[in-house]
Amino acid sequence: MQKFTVLTGVAAPLPIVNVDTDMIIPKQYLKTIKRTGLGTGLFSEMRFNEDGTENPDFVLNKPAYRNAQILIAGDNFGCGSSREHAPWALLDFGIRCVISTSFADIFYNNTFKNGILPIVVTPDELKLLMDDAERGANAVLTVDLDAQTITGPDGGTIRFDIDPFKKHCLLNGLDDIGLTMEKQPSIAAFETRLAAERPWA
Repeated sequence: MQKFTVLTGVAAPLPIVNVDTDMIIPKQYLKTIKRTGLGTGLFSEMRFNEDGTENPDFVLNKPAYRNAQILIAGDNFGCGSSREHAPWALLDFGIRCVISTSFADIFYNNTFKNGILPIVVTPDELKLLMDDAERGANAVLTVDLDAQTITGPDGGTIRFDIDPFKKHCLLNGLDDIGLTMEKQPSIAAFETRLAAERPWA
């Protein structure tokens, strides 16, 4: 998993509440178990018209936001079904950080395991960040995970809280497999001891 330390990038405004996982990645894209390629389906029902052409009014289709790495979203982001394809699609598109006032629990935990930082802010802070994100190409934010700060285009800073263990995992690029591999010496010692004690096993 890619480490998350400091991210400086364009923030796209998505002022929609209750964005569920089916909106993030519709069900027809769930046939694959690959983590790559899902970016094409991200928000597809909003990004594309019925004939497959781009919807020019959707934020991620606008020139200033095509390479956005940060998403400023409305309340209760990631609600609905617990599909892990949702963070996969965000990451494949290039989104490394989502900022909202609240997240659905399962989605929130899934993002950490896939190298995406979800940040919870107050409604007043979200309004400030949404205003920053409306600046188009100038909507550049810097998210510093170690310092737990978000710095806006004008230099204003917002602090955020995060679980220390989840922070450690993101800073070091550790998913569940990575955490297990940190215990490799202990696992190897156990297997050696077990082989000696139970050679028939």
